[in-house]
Amino acid sequence: MGLTKQYLRYVASAVFGVIGNQKANIAFVTLRGGEKGRYVAVGACEHVFIWDVRKAEKVLILEGKKHEVTYLCPSPDGVHIAVGYEDGGVRIFSLLNGESNISFSGHKSAVSVIRYDALGARLVTGSRDTDVIVWDIINECGLYRLKGHKDAITQILFLESKNLLITSSKDSFVKWWDLDTQHCFKTMVGHRTEVWGMVLLNQESRLITGSADSELRAWDIQYIEEVRQYHSCYFSQGKEVGEPQEKKVRTLLEDDEEGLDEEPEERILSCKKAGSVLREARDRVVSLVTDAKAKVLACHGLDATLEVFTVLSEEEVQKKMDRKLKKAKKKTKCVRPLSQGGGEDVPELVVERKLSDEIQKLANIKASSKIRSMDCLLVPNGEMKVALLLQNNTVETYTLKTSEKNPTGTKTSRLTLGGHRTDVRTLAFSSDNIAILSASGETVKVWNRSTLQVIRTMGCEYALCSLFVPGDRQIILGTKSGKIQIFDLASGSLLETTDAHDGALWSMCLSPDQRGIVTGGADKTVKFWDFELIKDRDSGKSKRLTVKHTRTLQLDEDVLCVRYSPDQRLLAVSLLDCTVKIFYTDTLKFFLSLYGHKLPVLCLDISHDSALIATGSADRNVKIWGLDFGDCHRSMFAHDDSVMFLQFVPKTHLFFTAGKDRKIKQWDADKFEHIQTLEGHHREVWCLAISPNGDHIVSSSHDKSLRLWERTREPIILEEEKEMEREAEFEESLAKGDEPVVPGETKGEAEPAGKKTIETVKAAEQIMEAIELYREESEKLEEHRATCKAAGKEVRALPQPRQMYSNSYIFPSVIYHYILWVSLILSTVFLFSELEVSLLVLPFPYVPDLLKLFNGYVQQGLEVELVCRCLFFLLRVHFGQITSNQMLLSVIDELRTNTISKVREIRDVLGFNSAGLQFLQREIESKEDVMFFADATDRFEEKKRKRRKRERAVLTVT
Repeated sequence: MGLTKQYLRYVASAVFGVIGNQKANIAFVTLRGGEKGRYVAVGACEHVFIWDVRKAEKVLILEGKKHEVTYLCPSPDGVHIAVGYEDGGVRIFSLLNGESNISFSGHKSAVSVIRYDALGARLVTGSRDTDVIVWDIINECGLYRLKGHKDAITQILFLESKNLLITSSKDSFVKWWDLDTQHCFKTMVGHRTEVWGMVLLNQESRLITGSADSELRAWDIQYIEEVRQYHSCYFSQGKEVGEPQEKKVRTLLEDDEEGLDEEPEERILSCKKAGSVLREARDRVVSLVTDAKAKVLACHGLDATLEVFTVLSEEEVQKKMDRKLKKAKKKTKCVRPLSQGGGEDVPELVVERKLSDEIQKLANIKASSKIRSMDCLLVPNGEMKVALLLQNNTVETYTLKTSEKNPTGTKTSRLTLGGHRTDVRTLAFSSDNIAILSASGETVKVWNRSTLQVIRTMGCEYALCSLFVPGDRQIILGTKSGKIQIFDLASGSLLETTDAHDGALWSMCLSPDQRGIVTGGADKTVKFWDFELIKDRDSGKSKRLTVKHTRTLQLDEDVLCVRYSPDQRLLAVSLLDCTVKIFYTDTLKFFLSLYGHKLPVLCLDISHDSALIATGSADRNVKIWGLDFGDCHRSMFAHDDSVMFLQFVPKTHLFFTAGKDRKIKQWDADKFEHIQTLEGHHREVWCLAISPNGDHIVSSSHDKSLRLWERTREPIILEEEKEMEREAEFEESLAKGDEPVVPGETKGEAEPAGKKTIETVKAAEQIMEAIELYREESEKLEEHRATCKAAGKEVRALPQPRQMYSNSYIFPSVIYHYILWVSLILSTVFLFSELEVSLLVLPFPYVPDLLKLFNGYVQQGLEVELVCRCLFFLLRVHFGQITSNQMLLSVIDELRTNTISKVREIRDVLGFNSAGLQFLQREIESKEDVMFFADATDRFEEKKRKRRKRERAVLTVT
């Protein structure tokens, strides 16, 4: 039996080159009580990067799994940050250590918005699947799902004082939800297009909405109870009110009475349009944001301009109206008739209050590129800090002094060094495997592979191909304009620009003897160049590298790719006519024509022994040919989209392909087998490069990221890989099945927050296996008792089987109790809402045994809270079958008695402990004059502010 071929696994090593992902928003965060406005959080593919904008450094990475980040929301206390992902999942990370201990899964598609309540105890998420889910962070479970919108959710706001929720959607509706009753009590239909953003102003009494036009609509929120209290306070108690106020109150009451007859939703609040604020931009609103106290309003569209408005307080508005009234009185003077004694009289004037008197334009901030997201922060000295995430992979921060009359935005920092502005279209490794070259439409960067830091950044034209010159001291780029650019790495300067082709220079290859290069372009020519050293005109003494044109091969079609055979005997050229021509290098005579692809060949490579040539085409196929006769050995369907790049691993017949389907695949050219797939990129993969020793791969994508992959010592067994792929496909199809339905319940606005996943299905299977084991052990125990009784012997316990789990803190009396209980514990590793889905999937024949076990657990006092939650859910789901089963009558009666008594005992213990802690707190505070918790934090912050003031005063005196 011959030896099998061993393949080694490549794994993801690092993600770099991306500063901020355009899909996610940007948010200010605070690290370890640091300065506010110094750190920003941005999404970076599946990770979250925390940047120090002052030092332009990456200080923390919150590592994700495989799905792209779509939304970020810091908690009110600044200690945690909630991250939404493309698959609908939500994870909460700690900003102290970067770990994630809480995760939610309830949405079917990408999370579009996340919002905390004021205390940080509840989290509300909206998604593209049109659902809104309310989560309980403390209990780590989903409370309920709110359904009613017909398109993706764009914004969510809390009305803390009334426990209400406002949601906006792309269906042009704004819905108001009562979280106490979990229903929608009002739908605003005043928008003709999608509602893209909302904010609350004036202590939650005004709503500002932004849609697809240049108008920001303002809506006044008036609670019906407050109107009635206002009415009773001023009219029933006989207090005098000004005529305008009385008229306003009476109007609101009349509207209220009419609304009570016509629309029941007006019983909670009324929301009427108060006016509009016009923006300068004509496109849709992308972001609409206020600071924490809603003193400043900022918005932007699809362009590079950020518009900033100031929201005046009630005192400032009143002063402004008084000034207007004085001016009106000066202008208006009327003269009395002579019959009445003559003279002048000034009539009583009323100045109309407009929305423009409350919201005023402050300034415009012009960014260097189109804005994708923004966040703002107002510091105590009146300075506004703005963070902008731009479309070209850049983060910029600005400051704006709101106290000035005509403020202007000042740019304070710009993060650009860690990435390219446009997509990277070419990559190359140095000969020592240490340096990585990446070139895009405006810059070329050289990276250190081990530290992933930028060594050199040089401006260039739109680069399409690149390579390191032998010696790794210079690099050569081929550009879209057909030029060859030579850069010196030591000085970071451009040495020479040579006009090589009349069209785009698509491909470049170093000759095996390392004395020159060959280039192919859109002008239907292949040109040969030799390296030369010439005297530098600037210095006069030193020499610099240049290229000298030696030969030209004229062809009938545009050249897309050229490659030398390693023995330098042949030259392979792919043409726009879907063929690959093979020529002799020395005489340029035609040797072979490889035809069979239906679309042009975009990439090709030749193996190290010059025996095989592999071609990748836009028709999604990869063909392997023999270079001796030009016969096609095998044609393989490689990718779901165009094959963009192909390269052999040095000194092997293994090769990698990259496609527009976001995947990188490894193949065996001898056995024609697919070895492994490298998944990680979230957009089209443009190119890749393999290090000379074959241990590392770097790839670039349309998501602006560069990914480094490294070869491990772990072998790959192809049969296991194929089996794992089949299992993953089966699990994915299983999770996408129909959602379980609670019998007897109709679908309404509020539904359970859980979602059927492969984890919930596995948890249900674990519970069923444990119950089966419980039944088997029960039968064995009964047989043992019967045998002992028949023989007249004493009944002894069966020998305990070997423990299968390490959770030794639970000691039930019987081993099968222990196994079942551990299975329930394993089921709650995720969320209780997911455990509910697992229990919902559980068939009813398993429920009676589960209820009997629950009774025993409650009697023993084992995890009473969890057991009660599971018990109540099962009773609600299987109510009809349980009540009609006479065998379960005694079990339910015992459960009723035991649960009431045990829950009362636990409640008494908690109440006693709470009272004891409060007593101890009062004693310590009275003895030592120490304030706990929030008071101590406030005092600490006050001391810090005083110390900063003293330091500023000392600096000023100095």
